Amino acid sequence: MNHHEPIRDARQLGLPKMLILGLQHMFAMFGATVLVPILVQGYGLPLSIQTTLFFAGVGTLFFHVCTKLKVPAFLGSSFAYLGGFSAVAQLDSGIYANMTGEEKLPYALGGIVIAGLMYLVLAALIRLLGVRKVMRYLPPVVTGPIIILIGLSLAPSAINNASTNWWLALLSIAVVIAANIWGKGMIKIIPILLGVVIPYVVALATNQVDFSGMAAAELVGLQPFVLAKFDLTSILVMAPIAVAAMMEHIGDMSAISATVGENFIENPGLHRTLIGDGIATSLAGMFGGPANTTYGENTGVLELSQVFDPKVVRLAAVYAVVLSFSPKFAAVINSIPTAIIGGVSFILYGMISAIGVRNVVENRVDFTNSRNLIIAAVIMVCGLGFKIWGNNNEFSGLTFHVGGASVTLTSLAIAAIAGIALNAILPGKDYEFGADVTKGRSGDFGRY
Repeated sequence: MNHHEPIRDARQLGLPKMLILGLQHMFAMFGATVLVPILVQGYGLPLSIQTTLFFAGVGTLFFHVCTKLKVPAFLGSSFAYLGGFSAVAQLDSGIYANMTGEEKLPYALGGIVIAGLMYLVLAALIRLLGVRKVMRYLPPVVTGPIIILIGLSLAPSAINNASTNWWLALLSIAVVIAANIWGKGMIKIIPILLGVVIPYVVALATNQVDFSGMAAAELVGLQPFVLAKFDLTSILVMAPIAVAAMMEHIGDMSAISATVGENFIENPGLHRTLIGDGIATSLAGMFGGPANTTYGENTGVLELSQVFDPKVVRLAAVYAVVLSFSPKFAAVINSIPTAIIGGVSFILYGMISAIGVRNVVENRVDFTNSRNLIIAAVIMVCGLGFKIWGNNNEFSGLTFHVGGASVTLTSLAIAAIAGIALNAILPGKDYEFGADVTKGRSGDFGRY
């Protein structure tokens, strides 16, 4: 068979090869998907690895049903919401005063449920008005700077984690860079996973791994589901992040379309892919998982393997669900030293910002146009300025009172609102949503 001929029905390869291809997709998404709960635990919120894996698998299967089983996409944990989790962890006014991380987590999850529902609003608008009219309000001059801010707002946490053991963190950074730049084949696809595994082996050899949680963990056990709670402050922290996450989704759909050579934005339609992603996110948030997003790593696997059959991706989803039933497995993941997580997130958070820059550059945002300059400037100052403005230069954002309840708008929420409003008000729009959508690329965090 001609190697360059893509395979659209994997059944012709036979079951054993299909199972291995599914495993490859699971490995591609795995490092980043479990990294999200590990990082969120670092902020003091006990997000579960088991629950995260469960909803990555279930969310992916649901997405495939929504998109008529046509789109070979995997839904893993979204990094876009890390800034939101970090902000909720730091809330200390109103009902959040004296709350533990365990008590704050359900409110962060409630914000994710609402963020997922915002996808449905965008999907309905696209269905009614057409994609071009809707995207006029979310041009790269707004979404690019917001994506840049998500990465920058997380930078201090990467330094904090890395500083627990600098040489281990630097080893992690070196492995990620080496795998990404000089790696061939499979190694190039899983740099983040290698950046965790290789330093972990070194940490084991130098006696730096804490096994205390592992002995007590059962081999098989149910996921610790957490029921979401709703409060306006945490909703206003999380929900605006959906703007950046939806742009990421549109970018990923464009990338998968270009890779596979089929226009999925037309068929099954962007509104269907948004509904699948949005409901998967709300479902995860409702019961204790992080927001989901379409994963660029898995698009990389499609490119590498030239097997475009969505059935292979559904196999990876089934593997994720099976693994989610093992607390022992989650305990092994939990034993990874903080410094390794710091090293990996060092690159990851910087990459998120760099993807925002790419979003601006690839869409040729004209910064000689003072309208664009003003929008970007206001977004950047809101996003960085409100983060440290307040008593003793601590995180504060803007707090105001609505009918007896205190509501806090985080810096990212203020930046998103300001950017969308300015773009709508100021005259002289110079952006037209891509005529050839399979060539258009928007920011996609799923990729590094």
